[in-house]
Amino acid sequence: MGFKRFLLLRLFRMFITLSAVLLITIALLGATMDDILKRNVMLGVIEQVSQNAKLNSSFKNQQQQQNYVKDQINARIHAQGLDEPWYSPKSLGLKLFKTMTLDLGNALFLTSDSGSGKVSNIILEKLPNTVLLFTTSTIIVIIIGLYLGSFSASRIGSLLDKFTSASAIFSISVPTFFIGMLMIVLFAFTLHLFPSRSIPLTNPSDPYYIFDLLYHMILPLFTLVLVGFGAWAYTVRYYVINIFNEDFIAAKRAQGISESRITFSHALKNAAPPTFLSVALALSASITGSLLVEIVFNWPGMGLLAFRAISVMDIPVIIGLTYVTTLIFVITMLIVDLMSQYFDPRVKVG
Repeated sequence: MGFKRFLLLRLFRMFITLSAVLLITIALLGATMDDILKRNVMLGVIEQVSQNAKLNSSFKNQQQQQNYVKDQINARIHAQGLDEPWYSPKSLGLKLFKTMTLDLGNALFLTSDSGSGKVSNIILEKLPNTVLLFTTSTIIVIIIGLYLGSFSASRIGSLLDKFTSASAIFSISVPTFFIGMLMIVLFAFTLHLFPSRSIPLTNPSDPYYIFDLLYHMILPLFTLVLVGFGAWAYTVRYYVINIFNEDFIAAKRAQGISESRITFSHALKNAAPPTFLSVALALSASITGSLLVEIVFNWPGMGLLAFRAISVMDIPVIIGLTYVTTLIFVITMLIVDLMSQYFDPRVKVG
């Protein structure tokens, strides 16, 4: 199978996965989502008519204006299939299309920092902060895990090896949000080194906003790294130890090659494909932990937005967040597939 066909197949699977998640979400909401969309249609028509001075001047009286608004609302409801049952093909198809394009109209209660009520603006405003926190922590975790796991594999039974094993148990067994609360107690309330709330105090238009944002990001970032690096390091250790048992490693040692070069130039390189695949899957799933950390530290990202949306039952925002989170996950899976082909040429496309 050629690479283009492989890529198209993966993209098709992404679409199927996204559609399935959204269909389940829509089915759980049932007619409630229709009521919300009808409300958004009504508000959209009223806003459009009220802002059109030329159109308003053409009405002879208020009753004619009201009839026009009513007709426009009914026409748009019919065009979007909202006058049919929520499970009708037309209604489901239009909901899927609107959700995938983040065209969910206005939120019921929440607004963006700039005052916009559109769901797309609210989510896209918070998305970069989540990506910044999660991506930065992932890069740091990978770097620490690679070096710590490789050194542990070359020094089995040492204190460093025991520390790696203990860190893995810590990473798996201790909830991320619990460590976050301990970090707040220690570094915010006891040592007073960092703020307990990670929401920057400066305005986003301020030139120093980015520095304020990075300063407030230190504590949640440290929490994610502290919880995440152990499992990653232990996974690297496991695969590198397996490579050490191969015959070609014994041949390299017989040639007098240094142990550090064998570890990083040969063992780690050959352990890369299975290591990358297993850890990439774990890291993509750990985005949930990142969202929980956002809630604990009040980091202005998608996790905190989801918490607020659920608190006030702002369904359009909840649906949009469900879609965006699923989209991030399936894109990560696509990257994993592509990188697996790059790291391991023995794996055939398809």
